Amino acid sequence: MIKVWIFVVCLILAILVGIILGFLIARRYMIKYIQENPPINEDIVRTLMSQMGRTPSEKQVRQAMRAISTQYEFKKPSKDKKKK
Repeated sequence: MIKVWIFVVCLILAILVGIILGFLIARRYMIKYIQENPPINEDIVRTLMSQMGRTPSEKQVRQAMRAISTQYEFKKPSKDKKKK
């Protein structure tokens, strides 16, 4: 009877650890993928502006890209902590 309980507890712990590790690994992978392959680029901004009926200048495209990149920038955690 005790062996069954130990098995059940170990099984539940293994499932919880697997879920947590899977989440953390998937999160790290997705952040790295988004940083390397941003979902929007200058061509997409030009297409969106022209679909709205505007003729985008290069300055407007760069301004939109700058606004998008600063808004959705993933910040890397700093490794060195400053002591007070």
